[in-house]
Amino acid sequence: MVNSVPGGPLAGRRYVVTGSASGIGAATASILREQGAEVIGCDLDDAEVVADLSTPDGRRSLVDQVAERGCVDAVLAIAGGGRTGLLETNYFGAVATLEGLRPLLAGSDAPRAVAVSSTSSLAPADERVLRACAEGDEATATALVAADPALRDAAYGIAKRALNAWVRRTAPTPEWAGAGIPLNAVAPGVVDTPAAAWILGDERVRAAVEAAAPQLLGGFPGRPEWVGHLISWLAGPENRFVTGQVIFADGGSEAFLVGDRHWV
Repeated sequence: MVNSVPGGPLAGRRYVVTGSASGIGAATASILREQGAEVIGCDLDDAEVVADLSTPDGRRSLVDQVAERGCVDAVLAIAGGGRTGLLETNYFGAVATLEGLRPLLAGSDAPRAVAVSSTSSLAPADERVLRACAEGDEATATALVAADPALRDAAYGIAKRALNAWVRRTAPTPEWAGAGIPLNAVAPGVVDTPAAAWILGDERVRAAVEAAAPQLLGGFPGRPEWVGHLISWLAGPENRFVTGQVIFADGGSEAFLVGDRHWV
C-alpha cells in the first residue's frame, strides 16, 4: 500500500474506498494517498478490510470492520464488476456501504460520499427489477434476474440504473443534504480496468462497443486515474455545492447518445 504524503492537501482526512485493489478503486486510493489522505481500502482481497459486498453478511462485515477504526470523512462506493453477483454487488452492496457507513461521517467537518455507476446505466432496464431495487427487495430483484437469461446479461446496467435513481432520490434528504453530506455518482465509460477485460480483450467486441458508444474525448478506453481525479474532487472539502448528480466521465458518450433531450 502507498503511504499518505505528510502535509498534503488532504492530510488529516480519512476515506473509505471499496474496490480498492484494482481498477478505478485502486487509482482513486492512490490519488487520495498522494494528497495526504488516510485510505481504508476494502475489497475481496489485498485490502485493509476484506469483505464480499455481494452478500448481506459481507456487507455487515465491511461496516463493522470500518466502524472499529472510528469516524471517516468520505465513503467511496467504487466496488463493482462481475467477479461476484452483479445486481447484488453493484446495487445492494453499494447502497449498504453508503447507508451503513453514513453514521461514521457525522464527526467530519466536510463529510462526502460518492458512488460509481456506469454508462451501462443508459441501457434499457426492466421496470420490475428497478422497482424491487427501489423497495430494497433483494430477493425479488435477484430472482427476476436469475429466471431470465436476457436479464442476467443486462444485470450490470440495471444495477447501475437503480444506483443512479437511488442517488437522485437520496441526496436531497435530511439524512444526507440536510446533514451537510454531498452524495453524488460518477458514471465512467469504458476504462482500462480488469473489469473491462472482456471488452478490451476481444477485437470484435471492442469495435462494437466503441462504435455504439464512442468516447470522442480522450479515446477508447479511458484511464482509471481520469475518473479517480473526479471522484477525489467530489469527495473532497472543496465540493460544497454539488449533490444528487450523476456525472458521466465517459469521453462524451452520454452526450453523444442522449443529446439535448433533457433540456428541450
